[in-house]
Amino acid sequence: MGHRPNILVVMADQFRAASLGILGEDPVHTPHLDRLAQQGCLALQAVSAYPVCSPHRAMFLTGMRPETNGVTHNVNSETAAQGVGLRDGLPTWASTLRKHGWRTGYIGKWHLEPPVPDDETFGEGRRDDGKVWDAWSPPTRRFGFDFWYSYGAADRHLAPHYWTTDAPRDQRVDVDQWSAEHETDVAIRFIRDAGEEPFALMVSLNPPHQPFDQVPDRYRDAYRSLDEATLLNRPNVRHGTEAAREAAGIARDYFAAVTGVDEQIGRLVAAVDERGGDRRTVILFTSDHGMQLGSHDLLYKNVAYEESMRLPLIVRAPGLVPAGETNSIIDSLDFAPTILGLAGVSAADERVAGRDRSAALRGAETVDVDDAGLYWRYASRSDPSSARGLRTSTAKIVATWHPASGLEVRFFDLAADPYELHDGSADPAAARFARRLEEELDRAGDRWDGRDALAAAYPAASTVG
Repeated sequence: MGHRPNILVVMADQFRAASLGILGEDPVHTPHLDRLAQQGCLALQAVSAYPVCSPHRAMFLTGMRPETNGVTHNVNSETAAQGVGLRDGLPTWASTLRKHGWRTGYIGKWHLEPPVPDDETFGEGRRDDGKVWDAWSPPTRRFGFDFWYSYGAADRHLAPHYWTTDAPRDQRVDVDQWSAEHETDVAIRFIRDAGEEPFALMVSLNPPHQPFDQVPDRYRDAYRSLDEATLLNRPNVRHGTEAAREAAGIARDYFAAVTGVDEQIGRLVAAVDERGGDRRTVILFTSDHGMQLGSHDLLYKNVAYEESMRLPLIVRAPGLVPAGETNSIIDSLDFAPTILGLAGVSAADERVAGRDRSAALRGAETVDVDDAGLYWRYASRSDPSSARGLRTSTAKIVATWHPASGLEVRFFDLAADPYELHDGSADPAAARFARRLEEELDRAGDRWDGRDALAAAYPAASTVG
């Protein structure tokens, strides 16, 4: 494709789609992202297939399903003991681009390395939940990223730490600066110093993830005076409840961090534009999942509701991606092959389950309204239930298997009921979706415990497969 483009991927942790100002949903200010969306392609149906940090990130990098890539849960000392962690030697979009001559780099939160005992000493330490989350990544386990300025998972936004490319575990860099701003400083230096070869850089910002109060005061002013009803304007928030009160307290700081992240995006875009030259740069902004913020009486994520599943996704690449919008489903598995597609490279590995959506972003593909993405949630030590789901741009089925009480199915018509207030699991459409979900699970070789119960719940569906 002539000149190979630079690739700049920015992921903000727990940044929900509704907090893109241009969508007019949350009462939040994101002028830089709004401008980026106007200059690029805004994907309206980007979704997290497993809306929690590590599982989405593993799919994002590899295009492979959780059971294939090894990350079925968040990575920490407890799950590491059960074998959870990104499997050695898996190809990623970064390792593929490096093989084709790109200079690669990773800055910020990684959260895919299983902690070892020394990480408790040299990283963030043990949290109140009794687990170690932060970990140093050995150079042999950086999955194609050469330049490294990163940490595992640590929640000190105002006093972050990092390990540099050549630093051993016991030599971390401690910084007295808001993490998103500092990581942007490092990224701008990388962009300015990049030589003639194309670069592929991922910047993984921790805000607006909790702790929500760790945000510079300068971003709080716009939200101080907003009341609960203004902050939490979605019809699926029950005002006057404890969940809504807690969510309103969080929302001011969450939106402040969103605005702070937006400012850093503006700085990154300016650095790309100042660099000039005749090599194009693809800027892709997204998140790993959203958060509930009081919707359905919940605060956080790892649920199949839209507030958790829907991702912001903007791709700006002048000359490669025309300005506009797409309604094509782009889920966690699709990012790796799509990033490679935007670079003009293919993901040649039979384990990649994701689809290259670069043609959809370029406006060169008709939207298929039946197109679907899967939803996963695996059973854990604290929650024995597990779930699978299927989401199209207009509807969603979520089946949850409770070992003690059996199957629970919910179905939502997203076109008629975007806030998921009415369960339609008895509708004829739910049976069609159940059939499709079974087919997809069979195709994926997913041995989910609720599979037979789902077939029994919708007898017409049991004739398939």
